[in-house]
Formats: sequence, structure tokens, C-alpha cells
Amino acid sequence: MKTKDKNILVILGHPNTNSLCGHLAETYVNAAKVSGHTVNFLKLSELKFDYNLYAGHKKDSSQVLEPDLIQSQKLIAEANHLVFVFPSWWASMPAVLKAWIDRVFLPGFSFKYRKDSPFPEKLLLGKSARIFVTMDAPSWYYQWFNKSPGVQLLKFGTLEFCGVSPVKVKIFGQVRTRKTRDFLKWTEFVQSLAVLGK
Repeated sequence: MKTKDKNILVILGHPNTNSLCGHLAETYVNAAKVSGHTVNFLKLSELKFDYNLYAGHKKDSSQVLEPDLIQSQKLIAEANHLVFVFPSWWASMPAVLKAWIDRVFLPGFSFKYRKDSPFPEKLLLGKSARIFVTMDAPSWYYQWFNKSPGVQLLKFGTLEFCGVSPVKVKIFGQVRTRKTRDFLKWTEFVQSLAVLGK
């Protein structure tokens, strides 16, 4: 049974939209729309913005948000469910996704520093997230030996830090050696989650 309709933002973090990640993201978007959810789709490779956050989190009036990043913040604010799709490269994430996070998840938008406290005020409470990660390595190797650095960065270091919870993760491993039937199962799995808005 489908949960109530959601406002979902799907973020494709692969620089090539014609990829397995692109296919999985498109699959999620299409299935969620057909199921009645409101869906927005950000293909990060198509956004125009400077990858560098020059002053870190210090106030710097010389660096302003580009229109695509202003729109990104608007879509995040409106969504109650975020879906990230990206490949694991060098056990982490592509540069475009890390740069987008650096430029978008800023103090005052996603969190707020508290005086005399190391813990921030979480400004993205009430939102949930799903992370889909593809990789050539076996998922068990990534999780047990590499300690899931890309997932740790996004789930714990970014989303939960800003109040997004729960954050669910699905890893699609050993992509290079998979058969067509495996990709079909993955597609069906993603579709089933999209229908539920999960």
C-alpha cells in the first residue's frame, strides 16, 4: 500500500547522465511521478556553479550563490524526501556531488552554529533521505574493509548533521560483472521504493 504522496527531490551525482546511476535515477523519478508524488530532478552535471567554497563557512560577501544553487536550496527546502544517486569513486563520491554539497549545505540554510556549543541547530528536520550507490567493488568489501567512506560522508557527516532522518542506504556492488537479470532486479527494486516514496 502506498504511503501518502510526497514532495521528492532526486539528485543525480554522476557527471554522466547516460550511466547506470542515470538510469536508476530516471527510473525512480518516473515511477514516483506515476504514483502521484511530486518529483523534482537535479542532474548536477547540468548545473552551472563554481566548485570551490573559497572562504569555507566564514562569511564572505564576495562569493554569492549562482542561480542553479539558489534553485537547489529552494527544492531541498520544499522536499520532504531526498534521493541521492551516485557512483563510488575511490571509495567516495564524484567531485560534482561533493562540490554541490559544499556550496549548497551552508550555515543558515541547512544548519546553524550555536554559541558555546559544538553541536549545531539542525535546520532540515522533518526530511528523510535515500542513498543509492553503485560500485565495481563488492558491497561487503566497501562496508567492512573501506568502512563506507562515501556513505559516511553523506549520511552522517552531512544529512543527519543537518537533521535529515531517517537516511536509508542501498549499495549496488560488483557492477562490472553483473548480468542483465541483475540490472533488471535493481530497476524493479528502485521502482518499488519510488512507488512508496522511500
